[in-house]
Amino acid sequence: DAIKADVYEAHTVSGYGFLNALKKRGTKKPFIQTVHGVLADEYEQSFQGGSPTFRAKLANLIMWRLSKLEEEAAKNATLIVTVSKYSAGKITHLYDTDKSKIRVAPNGVDTKRFKPAKPSEKIKQQIGLDNKLCVLFVGRLIPRKGLPFLIEAAKHIVQEYNQTMFVVVGDGPLKNTLVAYLEKMNLSRNFVFLGDAHESALPTLYNCADVFALPSIQEGQGIALLEAQATAKPVVAFDVGGVREAVLNKETGLLVKPSSRELAEAIMNLLADCSSREKMGGKGREFVSTNFSWDICAERMLQVYREAKGI
Repeated sequence: DAIKADVYEAHTVSGYGFLNALKKRGTKKPFIQTVHGVLADEYEQSFQGGSPTFRAKLANLIMWRLSKLEEEAAKNATLIVTVSKYSAGKITHLYDTDKSKIRVAPNGVDTKRFKPAKPSEKIKQQIGLDNKLCVLFVGRLIPRKGLPFLIEAAKHIVQEYNQTMFVVVGDGPLKNTLVAYLEKMNLSRNFVFLGDAHESALPTLYNCADVFALPSIQEGQGIALLEAQATAKPVVAFDVGGVREAVLNKETGLLVKPSSRELAEAIMNLLADCSSREKMGGKGREFVSTNFSWDICAERMLQVYREAKGI
């Protein structure tokens, strides 16, 4: 082989093509396919987040095609690694794959970087958070992330807490649609879009938040949930997919049914109770440090590599 290795691994669709090429060349070395989010599942769920724009429809078409490459790689791989039991089940079902070769190894968080810290007053002032409560969202602006639910929830929240700001970190094809929806709902003054933030800035932004909200209708795991909990922030999310494996309901955050009203009530319950926020935040930090630190996740992957090499 041109590239000498004991085990080959791929995390992306382009990498899956590499694995498939190795298979066709008849390589005897084991190869691992790591699936962070099952593309066929994301494709199915993408139609539940409201009427898609042309860009979103095009993205969905591409996702469908890429899911076929992911399926082919799954059938060829020696072992498949995925980030949650939920995703493992989807791979088995949607790709008709032997579940005996699937291993669950969740994504991790650098708990030395993502840790509790005093909020930056300079950053809070720059994004308009002076003396205001902050609900933070971090993620791509795509249908499955469920931003319309958060906007509809905000309509209820600001009636009780009119000094609440919703900070959206991330970009994507739905941004213009979301901005227009905010104008229609008369909520523009309560939302700020920061666009994509450099990873080095994320811990500071998490530490400026009072509550982290992720209204996704589909998640393989939800790494932003882990980052928020690592910085000792209580989280609110929909009880879907792999989310329930990344959050301890009523201990590190609140999981609710996919409903803007239930989302609003959960967020308001936390905004109203500083003591609960602090208690859940502390528990979240402990939960992530114990189960999702990079050291722990690295050891899980080493076990997979050893197993693959021995097959």
